[in-house]
Amino acid sequence: MQSVLKYFPDLSPDQVLKFEMLGPLYRNWNKTTHVLPVKELAGKFCEEHILHSLSIARVIGFDAGCRILDVGTGGGFPGVPLAILFPLCNFTLIDAMRKRIDVVNAVIKKLNLKNAVANYGKIEDVFEQYDFVVSRAVAAFPVLVGMVSKNVSGNSFNSRPNGIFYLKSGNFEEEIVDFKNKAEVSEIGSFFPEPSFRTKKVIYLPIEKH
Repeated sequence: MQSVLKYFPDLSPDQVLKFEMLGPLYRNWNKTTHVLPVKELAGKFCEEHILHSLSIARVIGFDAGCRILDVGTGGGFPGVPLAILFPLCNFTLIDAMRKRIDVVNAVIKKLNLKNAVANYGKIEDVFEQYDFVVSRAVAAFPVLVGMVSKNVSGNSFNSRPNGIFYLKSGNFEEEIVDFKNKAEVSEIGSFFPEPSFRTKKVIYLPIEKH
């Protein structure tokens, strides 16, 4: 939790409590439903999952009323940490594996997180539009863009045009070659200098609607 407070010192007591609850909640759920690697829960859970998710907040501060869709949320990342950080925004988390969504819903309920909902399903079947889509390495970037562009609204009111925020590690230059003139790549290591972030990036792609 100290690593979160180090970079986000203005959290309210309620936000701090919610972030502190995440580790024990996931460790307890992982005993019966495997949603996260055991070694990550035993080690740098806060850094690998919470802070990694919050790196998006170093690229944009979502305005009140903003609607965000987390595609392939898995155990609830980046959606749950972002929902805690931005209580005036609305988050919808989806995943194609029901047991993961069951865990995420249980976590959301335990946290009393009023601005987040988790749904079981495939993004191909979701046509509702949002201001932004966020995701953490669920598919190659061109595949993700092809799947979720339909879900990005053309009515922008945030500091950045509506679009996609994608968390990715390693070498992915080939994945964004078709988006080179539009995609913005931010090194997470420039926000958080911890060694685990050295190869991790946030990719932002605005989606233009005609």
